[in-house]
Amino acid sequence: MMNGTTDLLSPRDTDGHGTHTASTAAGAAVPGAGFFSYAEGEARGMAPLARIAAYKICWSRGCFDSDILAAMDQAVSDGVDIISLSVGATGSAPDYDYDSIAIGAFGAIRSGVLVSCSAGNSGPEPKTAVNIAPWILTVGASTIDREFPADVILGDGTVLGGVSLYSGNPLGSDRLPLVYQAERYSSSLCLPGSLDPTIVAGKIVLCDRGFNARVEKGSSVKEAGGAGMILANTAESGEELVADAHLLPATMVGHTAAKKIRRYAGSVASPNATIAFRGTVTGRSLSAPQVAAFSSRGPHFISPEIIKPDVVAPGVNILAGWTGFAGPTGLDIDSRRVDFNIISGTSMACPHVSGLAALLRKAHPGWSPAAIKSALMTTAYAVDNSGSPIKDVAFGTESTPFVHGSGHVDPNKALNPGLVYDADVSDYLVYLCAVGYNPERIAVIAQGETVDCSRFGNPGNLNYPSFSVVFGPQLVIQYQRTVTNVGPSNSTYEASVSVPSHVKITVSPSRLSFAATDQKLTYSIKFELWAESPGELPWPSFGYIVWSDGMHS
Repeated sequence: MMNGTTDLLSPRDTDGHGTHTASTAAGAAVPGAGFFSYAEGEARGMAPLARIAAYKICWSRGCFDSDILAAMDQAVSDGVDIISLSVGATGSAPDYDYDSIAIGAFGAIRSGVLVSCSAGNSGPEPKTAVNIAPWILTVGASTIDREFPADVILGDGTVLGGVSLYSGNPLGSDRLPLVYQAERYSSSLCLPGSLDPTIVAGKIVLCDRGFNARVEKGSSVKEAGGAGMILANTAESGEELVADAHLLPATMVGHTAAKKIRRYAGSVASPNATIAFRGTVTGRSLSAPQVAAFSSRGPHFISPEIIKPDVVAPGVNILAGWTGFAGPTGLDIDSRRVDFNIISGTSMACPHVSGLAALLRKAHPGWSPAAIKSALMTTAYAVDNSGSPIKDVAFGTESTPFVHGSGHVDPNKALNPGLVYDADVSDYLVYLCAVGYNPERIAVIAQGETVDCSRFGNPGNLNYPSFSVVFGPQLVIQYQRTVTNVGPSNSTYEASVSVPSHVKITVSPSRLSFAATDQKLTYSIKFELWAESPGELPWPSFGYIVWSDGMHS
């Protein structure tokens, strides 16, 4: 549904989102890239020699199911290998038979096309991940070891760290009056038209995060005559810092720093401050990756026996190509035009993995979409650049598989995973039966497929590269998995297990000996709860199983 005054009836990008995601997945190498003076260097996509086919599904009035399905069907018909879709439902994930992306993706994998999707930006609340059908590769967002620091310096000499992509004239060392209009909710949020010019003109304004776009708050301050802005995280957004290309000198600070600034502003007669912009900082001194607070997470909203997201990938402060049709903030008053922009979201994480999937498809043309997904999942890592467990930015604590899935993708290891967990359409049909879909509902998703729901079992028996065990009345749950040898023909793998608390895990057999490449072997894994009062245990609890032949894990 296009608006004839603002939309173009062509694949031309009027928003920037599509250019950014496409160039991340498969953009050619460009020396001298950067966003003004930030993140300068050579930019290139994950699969720079791949071809890109762009299909327009979104308009100024939204992204409609009919366009999504038409584009996915056309892409399959055109012979694409990977579909990268940085779009998703708002709110909770819909049932599969009401989810246009799940329906379109089922048709795609039936034709051997892998579908990679963003998990959504509704974190850190649980059960917020979307695009969670098990035949979709679902991607969350993580940080990288690059930041754009912009410090707040208060009148009492306190220095508080923040981030910004502001590129204009700096404020200088002279401090300016600091104002925070806490008495009015709309003014504290710096909503459009809420600020009194007689109060904020020539001053640095403290604005609370939330309700409207971050860059729009800066626009409100600028229109009221403010000289700068400090964007303050609330308890909900915690310590997550996302750099923005503000229209005036501005920085974002975390919740802890924000509380100190509010306390300072309310405790002295004439509070003042300035902002010092530090440019681009990279290196191992920055703990990375960490899972972004906004990244949507599990448990799975429809069937908790499946872990989603599947993996995480870079999605915070990502540099990629941009349209010449819109400014970097997307605001109407932003007249700047750039070739590259730095933005954040699971939309940015998804094309990283889509590009890696394209590389795997080229390296292993015989692999199914499920095999490619398995390779990316089972070789992912869950530690940061210091060797410590990946953190969740939202809480500053260790992340879990409900947040990071199997971990952060590792493209080199994924090329040679040793074993893969494969699946096809028939496996997904059995899964749909197991989650309670009748043949009529399944027909909406799997049009033309014959469905027999007489042999369904636990949804967790889907041949998925991860396990989620839901103890209810049953205190013993057993799953089966089949692995395919994609490594050397004569390989022997042995299992080791890291056991969650109060659970006994038995793998049978614990040794798998392959005599040929592409040979399949099956093992069972039994989970036994041995606590007398399960409700009193610290659930959820996590562990892992490793199959190793000494070369692959």
